[in-house]
Amino acid sequence: MIAGSVARRYAKALVLLGGDDGNLERIGREVRVLASALRRSDELSQTLANPVFPRSDRERVLRALLDRIGATQTVVNFTRLLLDRERVNVLPDISRELDAMIDARAGRVAAKVTSAAPLDEAQKQRLMKTLESLSGKKVDMSVELDPALLGGLVAQVGDVVYDGSLRTQLERIRHDLVG
Repeated sequence: MIAGSVARRYAKALVLLGGDDGNLERIGREVRVLASALRRSDELSQTLANPVFPRSDRERVLRALLDRIGATQTVVNFTRLLLDRERVNVLPDISRELDAMIDARAGRVAAKVTSAAPLDEAQKQRLMKTLESLSGKKVDMSVELDPALLGGLVAQVGDVVYDGSLRTQLERIRHDLVG
């Protein structure tokens, strides 16, 4: 079975559970924190996902992590289910799918903007309004700098990329002249 489809099924189940009790945003945050911890620590990831370690030890580690973040009972039950089914290693994929589902329900979309030069607050606000009107959704925007763009910017909104970089324009001109 493909990990993406497994992650999607578990994420859908969490959306149903979280939607029922109104804690979907909180559940999403908690799962995101757990997934981040697994991505950052190979030792933690291997301990929780490896059946060589005694189940009681893995449960103790997981419980300590859940207590530390103050997890809801839904997330506690969910992660224990993942542990029972030896699927803890899929948690980062589940988190990604869950975030996308939560954003879709809330009418939000993530936007990653890469700019050749720093943007001031007014530019960021204008850009966000433009991206919101293009996508028809509320935009959660992150901005990164990349001087290699030479000028302009590249915005990825969901699956759509708007490339207004000078580097790309120069490459198009070069392609047209050569080809």
